[in-house]
Amino acid sequence: MGALHVVTGAGPVGSTVASQLAGAGQRVRLLTRSGSGPDDPAIERRAVDVRDARALRAAVEGAVAVYHCTHAAYTAQAWRAELPAAEQTVLQAAPPGAVVVFPESLYAYTATGTPFTEDGPRDARGGKRGVRTALLAARAASPTPTVSVVASDLFGPAVRNAHAGERMVPRVLADRRVNVVGSADQPHSFTYAPDYAGAMIAAAARPDLWNTVLHAPTGAPVTQRQLVAAFATAAGTRPRVGTVPSWLFRAGRAARVGALAELAETLYQFEGPFVLDSVKSEALLGLSPTPLPEAVVATVAWWRTQPVA
Repeated sequence: MGALHVVTGAGPVGSTVASQLAGAGQRVRLLTRSGSGPDDPAIERRAVDVRDARALRAAVEGAVAVYHCTHAAYTAQAWRAELPAAEQTVLQAAPPGAVVVFPESLYAYTATGTPFTEDGPRDARGGKRGVRTALLAARAASPTPTVSVVASDLFGPAVRNAHAGERMVPRVLADRRVNVVGSADQPHSFTYAPDYAGAMIAAAARPDLWNTVLHAPTGAPVTQRQLVAAFATAAGTRPRVGTVPSWLFRAGRAARVGALAELAETLYQFEGPFVLDSVKSEALLGLSPTPLPEAVVATVAWWRTQPVA
């Protein structure tokens, strides 16, 4: 068996990281509160709450890398209440010499309207965006080595709660109208989840890249309409594409209506160009994004195995 790699969280990113590590012959331990995760004999699943410092220290002992992939409910309040404390617990529990790898988003980036690069400013304030800025700053200040790997909106097998997940692909398969947020015709980067996981694993193995922010290999931007069309080609359907008007989200935010209010904060991501540039990180990691036709075929194939809602 290879060196011990510990993954926290069994969502789409954590599960994919664990599966890729196991497939590469590494020793993998997956931590969740319930002990859930991929049904793979090569993955050791443990019921551990990452907020329990003592239990976490015991679970990560001897690890060469910890991939912290747990998250919280999609609200600014939940992020502020849960994420900073959990990250500090993980950073303090990591054994000497180990690196903690974090999946990260573009929320903290502030130079909107132009491609986001690894060297771009990350100092957004307020709401969920401000939480991401604070998390990045805390990682940079930690004595524990870290790597933050940034992705744009995810798609791929196991990716459900996403703009290109359950809001899009099942409707394409059913040949039903797909209503997207903001504009259907602005260029937008979508990151394939297996490429994201692969970049996190590759970064962990490169001490020369520790204490940096990298970008996951991400293909050329497409519009939401083009992405729907790509899924439709793979599925053999012809769904129509519409939009959910932005005013609805802004009205929901003004009225403090749950999900509408939270999505309103990030409308800018879908009303204008939203492009992640990963050229620099691809060169550093020796990786490239999976071609879109191949990625959408795999995504459609996975969704076809899922129960119909």
